[in-house]
Amino acid sequence: MGLACRARRLAKEVRGADQDPDHCAQALALGLVDLAFPDAVVAVQGADMVVLAVPVGAIPSTIERIAPHLAPGAVVTDVGSVKGSVATAMERLLHGGNAVPGHPIAGRERSGPAAASAELFVGAKCVLTPSGSTDPTAVERVRGLWRAIGADVVEMTPDRHDEVFAAVSHLPHIVAYALMGAILDLTDDGEELHEFAAGGLRDFTRVAMSHPGMWRDICLANRQKILEMIARFQVALGHLAAKISAEDGEGLYRQFTRARAWREAVESEKEAGDRTCNGE
Repeated sequence: MGLACRARRLAKEVRGADQDPDHCAQALALGLVDLAFPDAVVAVQGADMVVLAVPVGAIPSTIERIAPHLAPGAVVTDVGSVKGSVATAMERLLHGGNAVPGHPIAGRERSGPAAASAELFVGAKCVLTPSGSTDPTAVERVRGLWRAIGADVVEMTPDRHDEVFAAVSHLPHIVAYALMGAILDLTDDGEELHEFAAGGLRDFTRVAMSHPGMWRDICLANRQKILEMIARFQVALGHLAAKISAEDGEGLYRQFTRARAWREAVESEKEAGDRTCNGE
């Protein structure tokens, strides 16, 4: 976000905070921020808008630390992929209506300052989950920021958001991690399988390279809805296992055809969106 804002000159000054001094140095060297601090308390002082880009489990404690140091009228938003617990924490810890929970639907499996891209959010969706007490002006400020860096902004309730993303984001990551675990269990370290890991496996498990701390927090913060999706997936996997066991080739074909059609529709929508973003 810092790089995107600086590239478009959206702010007089962009500050960053990171406990890792190497990350601060890299962020400055790469031009992601104008100033970098090891302490968020220092970074937020005098800021008009504060964006929390930390694992969801760290958001409540981060808010507690910075709240007394926020400038009057400062808007606080976040980029976490779980919204129920975040919205609750913001309501409890940030008195007033200037807290706007958010979730950009864009990202990479890479982390750290070197992974930054000023174009990451162009054409992406960003979900905002304001409450009834949120100041509409604060919502419009956050909406305006996301639109300015290329995102398409939509609104949901926190509960609906967590239900949707348990299905379309959280479960796929869980499955990728589980598959990698199953492969590693075939040998002591999985080394024997490396030379045979073709594109399908690499593509499917790419998200298993995501930061473990971030996904640990997501699983714990959205655990009930994730557990519900895991149960649904287990049922679906059981149905496939039954068809394979029964040598039901026709049933397998129908299942695979249905899945393929849906996946092709998703790809077509993405390609259409990419053409629109490129002005075609």
